[in-house]
Amino acid sequence: MLYLDQAATSWPKPPQVLEAMAAFLRDIGANPGRSGHRMSVEAGRVVYQTREALAALFGVSDPLRVVLTPGATFALNLALQGLLRPGDHVVVGPMQHNSVMRPLRALEATGVRLTVLPASPQGELDPAAVADAIRPETVLVVLNHASNVCGTLQPVGEVGEIVRQAGRLLLVDAAQTAGAIPIAVEALGIDLLAFAGHKGLLGPTGTGGLVIGERVPLDRFRPLTFGGTGSRSEEERQPDFLPDRFESGTQNAVGLAGLQAAVRYLREEGVEKIRAREEALTALLLEGLGRIPGVVVYGTGRAEKQVAVVSFNIVGRPCSEVAELLDERYGIACRPGLHCAPAAHRALGTFPAGTVRFSLGPFHTRIEIEAAVEAVAELAASGTSG
Repeated sequence: MLYLDQAATSWPKPPQVLEAMAAFLRDIGANPGRSGHRMSVEAGRVVYQTREALAALFGVSDPLRVVLTPGATFALNLALQGLLRPGDHVVVGPMQHNSVMRPLRALEATGVRLTVLPASPQGELDPAAVADAIRPETVLVVLNHASNVCGTLQPVGEVGEIVRQAGRLLLVDAAQTAGAIPIAVEALGIDLLAFAGHKGLLGPTGTGGLVIGERVPLDRFRPLTFGGTGSRSEEERQPDFLPDRFESGTQNAVGLAGLQAAVRYLREEGVEKIRAREEALTALLLEGLGRIPGVVVYGTGRAEKQVAVVSFNIVGRPCSEVAELLDERYGIACRPGLHCAPAAHRALGTFPAGTVRFSLGPFHTRIEIEAAVEAVAELAASGTSG
């Protein structure tokens, strides 16, 4: 099997991830932060060390500002539902995933107002459009760091400067970029960074988080969940300090042990090195698909302007049929359809049919990418010949 569905969940994981999770279950196994015995203390240490590793990866000076969640979707909902009130205005970048659009549409029904910015045919955002869209009642700008459909990177640094000068907050959905490209939260002017542990960070599913910057007003930031935190147990009110304010209930400590090992692997390898490797393979894939007659490739067409996510169609062939044939005939696992991102497909002109998506990871080889291109070429030729 050639697994080209890394944008959904990365696979395989580094061996260290499996070893760390097995070691936690075998040797620790206790509830973190809920007891004083040595197993619970060690479990709490694993959770905190994961927080520290993520803070170091993202250039965050205070690890306690890394709130751990079950994934990016939870983190995005926490930020959007926790900060927005009826009458507030939100500027929304193009190419958004439904993990952003669905909570925003639900909030819109309560009186939150949205301005959804347009994208170029390649899925790019003009930063000037952000400045033009900000109103007196604007609270938040939401930006997808990279499209999960075609990989297009958005100008986060430029937008961060605009938002900061306007005195507003910037929420970045880094589901497709965390671990895949270097991210320095404080340097880029990001106030809230939502990330998934199971994609580019190479950790297990059920892990993720939200980085909360110092400019975010905690007094108006409501938790999504309330309950036990292991702190201030004598009180029936939710703690008001980070990270406990937003982390109720027993954490996925075994998953976080795996995530910690994954982040340590990424830091040892170097995210810049991984980015360079994936960029070279993406360029090879874009060039190969681009020269196949009857194949249409979407996005920028330039590897340096996107992550390792490439969408295409074979003219006259439904994307679902192409993906099925790639799986059955060539053992290539990929994802067809709308990828939970109808807004992105509308921008690209591929709604409602969707696309075939190949997404790469750090363990792919040049030979594998060449094999994937050859498979698509054979299918395109068989389709055009009838």
